[in-house]
This record gives sequence, C-alpha cells and structure tokens, in this order.
Amino acid sequence: MLYLDNSATTQMLTEVKEAMLPYLLEEYGNPSSKYYSLATNANEAIKKARENIAYLLGCDADEVIFTSSATESNNMIIKGIADYYGETNKHIVTSKVEHPAILETCRYLESKGFRITYLNVDQFGRINLDDLAQLLLESPPLLVTIMWGNNELGSLQPIEKIAELCHRHNIFFHTDATQVVGKINVDVKDIPGLQFLSCSAHKFHGPKGIGVSLIKKDKNGLKTKITPLIHGGGQENNYRSGTLAVHNIVGMGKAAELAISRLEQNTEGLQRLEKYLQTILTEKFGEIIQFNHDQKDKIPGILSVQFKGINNELLIKKLAPIVALSSGSACSSSKPSHVLESIGLSVNAIRSTIRLSLSHLTNEEELDIFKEL
Repeated sequence: MLYLDNSATTQMLTEVKEAMLPYLLEEYGNPSSKYYSLATNANEAIKKARENIAYLLGCDADEVIFTSSATESNNMIIKGIADYYGETNKHIVTSKVEHPAILETCRYLESKGFRITYLNVDQFGRINLDDLAQLLLESPPLLVTIMWGNNELGSLQPIEKIAELCHRHNIFFHTDATQVVGKINVDVKDIPGLQFLSCSAHKFHGPKGIGVSLIKKDKNGLKTKITPLIHGGGQENNYRSGTLAVHNIVGMGKAAELAISRLEQNTEGLQRLEKYLQTILTEKFGEIIQFNHDQKDKIPGILSVQFKGINNELLIKKLAPIVALSSGSACSSSKPSHVLESIGLSVNAIRSTIRLSLSHLTNEEELDIFKEL
C-alpha cells in the first residue's frame, strides 16, 4: 500500500527502533533512581536525547520537557499559563484553524470564565497580522497561541512576526509546531518572543506516545512558572511528574538526530515529490480537481485537493486497499473540517476534499499509481 497520511503519523525509522530496543529489554532502570548502573545508564540516555531534541529546536536542553504527546503539551502549556496567571488576565487569543487539542482546550477554559478570541484567517488559513496587532493594543491577552504550520493545508504562519508583536507587548506566545518540527528549520533562539512550543515524535519518524513541551527560561535565566498539568514525583523540573518513558525518549532523541542530519535533503526531496504528484494529478484529472493549499510558504509534502463532485469519504474508502489517504486531521476525522470551513469553502467543496501528505520515504515510482486511477 502507498502510505500518504504522514500528517497523521509517520513510519518509525529502523535506526530509531534499534536505539530504543536496549531500553525496553536490558537497560530497564528508572532514571529517577540513583547510583546503580541501570538507573544511571537510563539517566544518561535521557540526557543525550534531550540534547539532540534541544539542538533540533534551537533551545537549551533544560528547556525541553517530556510529555506523552503534543496534545498533552498543548493542554499543559495553555492550562498551566491560564491557571498560574489567570487571576489578572483571562483573555486568550488563538485562530479558527488550530488543531482540536488547542480549540477544545480553549473551549474548556471558556467554561471556566476565560474569554477566547478566535482570529479569522485568509483563503490559505493564515491570520491577518494587522488584526492581531490591533487586538494586542485594544485588549492585551494573557496568551497568544497560533500553530506554526497547518496540518490540513500545510500553510506556514508568520511565526517570527507574531512572536515579535507578542514580545513587544510582553504577552506569552505559544505555538503548536507538531507539523513543522523535522520538516523545516526551527530555531527558537532566533525568535525571542516565542516562549512555548509543542511537538510530537511520531510526526518526524519517531515513536508514538512521546512529545515535548518547550518552555523557555525567562530573561533572568530562571524557569518560567506555570501550573503543572500532572503533579507527583517532581520529574521534568516539576513541570510534568511521572516516571519517564526512557525507550520513547531515546527514540525521539534518535529521530531528532536523524532529522537534523537529513533536514535539507529531506526538505528538498519532499518539495520535489510534491511537485511531481501535483503534476500527475493535474494532468490526470484536469478541471475535476482544485488545490486548496498555497503554492509557497508551506510545509513541504502536504496537499489539500478537491475532487469536484466526488464524496471524499467514499473515495478514501474505495482507494483504501491501495492508497492511505485522509480527509483531514486524524483527531477530528468524524466531523467536517473546521479548517476548510474557516477558509471559506462550501459544504460541497469540504466534502470533496482529501489530504495527501508525503514522506521522504515515498518515491516517485510509487506515486505513479495515480496515473492508473
């Protein structure tokens, strides 16, 4: 089967599996224990993984906080900021095209008395910077949370400019970077206003069940305070208690190491594959199809395509034996896409849209299958 649902999850690399295996079988120590080798070996493995991930993100190693997923990271950061600082400011700003992990967290906070502003977006899912700038002046929020790259359209938000605005007004800024880490260059040291970031290993060929909250230190080099989502033994600098999943952390660290070493090669390969697939679809289906995504400033390898007059669910089911596709986010697959609705598509256009998401493991010969459909 040709797998084109890499925005949902990616295939774990063999090198990642090999790095993990010893920490499932022989090196099974709890890294929070002391002195004996099983514990210290586990601790050293986590230290190395944390350094690799910090290098991938462009931050300090002690700013990398391990969680179970990007969803947990999003919840932890947004709820943690809201609880710790929300007595003085209950306004949070986000966009209408965020992942459900952001939107549902914001809706929860609305039920607790917070005011959430959901920014409109343009035809490619990007916010208007002037709208944000005006809002920050008129009603400064406690937090702005805007995803770096959209999981359905691939559109990249102007993260540096958003961060600059937030920095200027001394407002917390968080980004869900799940879809971009490992696919484009991410260097948070060059973005002073970006204080919080979420990501997950299984989006860049690591294991499922492990994610990261990046929590930058404050201007004095001290830990930024938020209320923990999980209390307990004080692991991860008291941000996220619980025994660390050493094997998954090692896997994420290895995936980060490989992503760093192959980033330019993989990015160029994805851009080439995307162009090749887009050409095949255009030549094969002509006016029957329409691309929803922008052709620039996007995550390489994500295509949003309308097959006019064809129900997307029926098409996905029919092609399932030979091609793995999706209609959008795996976390809201039972609902019409709120992303496509927010960019102004009609109900019929939404119901005829599929998402194709490539991997550097895909090759052109595999994509030729679309010539035969």
